[in-house]
Amino acid sequence: MKALAKTAAGPGIELTEVPTPEAGDGQVLIRVLRTGICGTDLHIDSWDDWAARTVRAPLVLGHEFVGEVAAIGPGVKDVRVGDTVSGEGHLVCGKCRNCMAGRRHLCIRTIGLGVHTDGAFAEYVVLPETNVWVHRHEIDLDVAAIFDPFGNAVHTALSFPVLNEDVLITGAGPIGMMAAAIARHAGARNVVITDVSPYRLDLARKLGATVALDVSSSGVAEVMPGLAMSEGFDVGMEMSGRADALQDMIATMSPGGRIAVLGLPTGEVPVDMATVVTRMLTLRGIYGREMYETWYGMSVLLQSGLDISPVITHRFGYEQYDQAFATARSGNCGKIVIDWTRPVTD
Repeated sequence: MKALAKTAAGPGIELTEVPTPEAGDGQVLIRVLRTGICGTDLHIDSWDDWAARTVRAPLVLGHEFVGEVAAIGPGVKDVRVGDTVSGEGHLVCGKCRNCMAGRRHLCIRTIGLGVHTDGAFAEYVVLPETNVWVHRHEIDLDVAAIFDPFGNAVHTALSFPVLNEDVLITGAGPIGMMAAAIARHAGARNVVITDVSPYRLDLARKLGATVALDVSSSGVAEVMPGLAMSEGFDVGMEMSGRADALQDMIATMSPGGRIAVLGLPTGEVPVDMATVVTRMLTLRGIYGREMYETWYGMSVLLQSGLDISPVITHRFGYEQYDQAFATARSGNCGKIVIDWTRPVTD
């Protein structure tokens, strides 16, 4: 089968032929229809320090996808051939304390699809039945392809109640933009999102942000008077991984404010603990999705009218992967979807 793979240690990926996997005991073989490009895939492609430490070539990339079940292995009970499915890309051990307690998103032995084991940038992928999410209602395939990052946004945006609250989101990447849409849908009074990319700030406005602020020219505190805010933001969502963004967020939170942190910094982040303590702020780390409460929430949000489709800005056929990755790396985009049913788009 065709697959996008890291064939050797070093920069670059290539479209190559690899053996088609088979479904073993408790496993599901999925014909891939669409995939989304994640920042993790860009790191692996460029072969930065993290990728060199983490990835072992050869490896098929990709963990954001939607597909159709092609075959099931012995013991599979609840997934049927022909089902439209997405996949939870965190493969857990099922035996550690957190897994046994139903907190699988906290598994200490988590393995990443497309990072530690062959992924979904291919014509077929195999997953355990326990990692397969069946779409029980009609859904756009492009949206279903990005359920993984959509789940990150849902997990972050709904970590704390946002109804009637003033929300600050730092980082208008695709997950930040989806979080803005979720917060507005869930009843936030104001949603302020920050970035330095005019393209992404404009897209964030279309997805529901009350204010999309270019922090290269204006400070976060400057928008508060115009929004009738006097004490600070109630809920923060840090998506950028930047130290200055978290620091600005802490400085503009109201007493008792709550911050969900999804962005991964590349270095140490000095935190003003005096402000955290005296304002009694809560900081909560977010990683991945809760299995499978977040997935249920994603489906219900879409059924109740949430529209995240504007975050998908570019579509490519699988032979156009170079162009797709270059567009994703440029930042002048939202989510990028690769169509595995055709080599090039029209």
